[in-house]
Amino acid sequence: MACTNCGACCGFFRVSFYFGETQEAGGSVPDNLTTPISPFRVCMQGTQSKPTRCVALLGDIGSSVRCTIYDSRSSSCRSFDMHGDNGAVNEDCNKARAFYGLPPLPDPIFVPEPSDTEIAV
Repeated sequence: MACTNCGACCGFFRVSFYFGETQEAGGSVPDNLTTPISPFRVCMQGTQSKPTRCVALLGDIGSSVRCTIYDSRSSSCRSFDMHGDNGAVNEDCNKARAFYGLPPLPDPIFVPEPSDTEIAV
């Protein structure tokens, strides 16, 4: 399952990353959508202070959103998994959802892999 309609993380957390990910430095994130926060780090505009909302987020949080630069998004966005996606636990996802009054996502179901000592029948 891919995260495609919530957007709570984009409206709750500062989206910061190494400046080398911007287009000016050879990366993919559009420079005009970032704000410097230190000599080597930038963040997405709109996430540098509260209330937070990434400038690249389009739509209504919790119902229908999309990232307008999805294919060019930063590594911090690429590495933020939805709680339960691919079996990953991400309490920060549910923390952002709670801020917007959204219910927590269910915990991932753990399915142990058979060990080398088990015999398949």
